[in-house]
Amino acid sequence: MATLSATLLRNLRLKTRIKNMSNIPENTVYGGPKPQNPEKRVTLAHLRQKHKRGEPITMVTAYDYPSAVHLDSAGIDICLVGDSAAMVVHGHDTTLPITVDEMLVHCRAVSRGATIPLLVGDLPFGSYESSASQAVNTAVRILKEGGMDSIKLEGGSPSRITAAKAIVEAGIAVMGHVGLTPQAISVLGGFRPQGRNVSSAVNVVETALALQEAGCFSVVLECVPPPIAAATTSALGIPTIGIGAGPFCSGQVLVYHDLLGMMQHPHHAKVTPKFCKQYAHVGEVINKALSEYKEEVSSGSFPGPDHSPYKISASEVDSFLKELERRGLTEAASAAAAAAEKMENAKSA
Repeated sequence: MATLSATLLRNLRLKTRIKNMSNIPENTVYGGPKPQNPEKRVTLAHLRQKHKRGEPITMVTAYDYPSAVHLDSAGIDICLVGDSAAMVVHGHDTTLPITVDEMLVHCRAVSRGATIPLLVGDLPFGSYESSASQAVNTAVRILKEGGMDSIKLEGGSPSRITAAKAIVEAGIAVMGHVGLTPQAISVLGGFRPQGRNVSSAVNVVETALALQEAGCFSVVLECVPPPIAAATTSALGIPTIGIGAGPFCSGQVLVYHDLLGMMQHPHHAKVTPKFCKQYAHVGEVINKALSEYKEEVSSGSFPGPDHSPYKISASEVDSFLKELERRGLTEAASAAAAAAEKMENAKSA
């Protein structure tokens, strides 16, 4: 009995010590991966139910922890970690340069911030085209190393359909992407809308059907005329997510930076698509704040007493000055004394 009591006491002390080591709740310290809560996290079942009820699905493309937290707060259904990070975050002119390892960094950051949306990670160019085996291996990394719930791949060529089918058969949910597929700009001749003639329009519908047949749970329709998107949405039994495809899709997606009007740089203005509605002008607020910060630092008004919170008592200052002088650091002692006097005067002003 004494041994049992001693063991319980040690465990209690250890539990208290661990709790005091962190500012996060006790039950999450060293708790390992958090299980998905089907009552909180959006799942494929939730999306199917919304689609069945005819409720529009919301999706936003984001690339980091802060934006993921914002998506959580807004209750967005799906967060896509897109290879468009190559353009929006890394400053490239196309999506082609971004690598799997770079995508994984973005995926991990988003997965730490988003607890509600279904997480979809893009397979970047060059990571799934060679073979079905390569596609499955990359998709596995996106889930295991990136913390995603599913993946997205572009295009509908036979090899892409085969890749999508292989990934689904490996137990990984896949979102398709047809219309303008940015990874194929060398073939498309640039960022050009699709479905503007009969053959192209029929190809959009047939490709979407093929992706559905391969097992995709949803298909993104990018930059196609609204009637083509409406026909595709009607033909499919899975949700379509439109971007520059009009109002007749099952849901919509925009890029976080675009819809917030965050970027004012000429490069971003060059790549911001025509179809994007800006719901805010955050970039202007950011520029104003940075200018004010620069001005206050330059004038010496920041930081003032309100933003210099760490105090030292007058007696400790006196002892510190004497110690500096004892060590021959007379100028340093004078600087410290002047600083202490200035902060005291500012506080009482």
